[in-house]
Amino acid sequence: MSNDDRLEELRFTVSGRVARPPAEVYEAVADPEQLSHYFTTGGAKGRLAVGAVVSWDFHDFPGAFPVTVVEAVPPTKIVIRWAGRETTDPNGVTTTTFEFEPIDDGTRTLVTITESSWRATTAGAKSAFGNCEGWTGMLAALKAWLEHGINLREGFYA
Repeated sequence: MSNDDRLEELRFTVSGRVARPPAEVYEAVADPEQLSHYFTTGGAKGRLAVGAVVSWDFHDFPGAFPVTVVEAVPPTKIVIRWAGRETTDPNGVTTTTFEFEPIDDGTRTLVTITESSWRATTAGAKSAFGNCEGWTGMLAALKAWLEHGINLREGFYA
């Protein structure tokens, strides 16, 4: 194996389509009240705005997580950093990017979530796969919440 073929960092991308305009979908992620309804089962505190350090809490991983907002460009993009195990970042954080792309003349949104900075190790893969599962669940919950007012995570973890 040459050095060019060597895997040095793990990253993943998940995406899904939501039948709402990008501004509405963006707001459902940026607004802590909405995020608390369908994703952060223990609640979210603070709006996702540039420079903010907000708090996310989950029943399946108790204890609030600090989330730093690196970039927020309504209604197209949000970039956050938060702690992760087995990251390549010297500060022990991962970078997660949410992109909101209009489709079908802006009546629907393609939501793409990419997370990076995992070590290319067994433990790094376990952490990355766990977060990949979490973001996939978040996308499904976001769709159900915005399109039907249903909280898929209610009672799922506790």
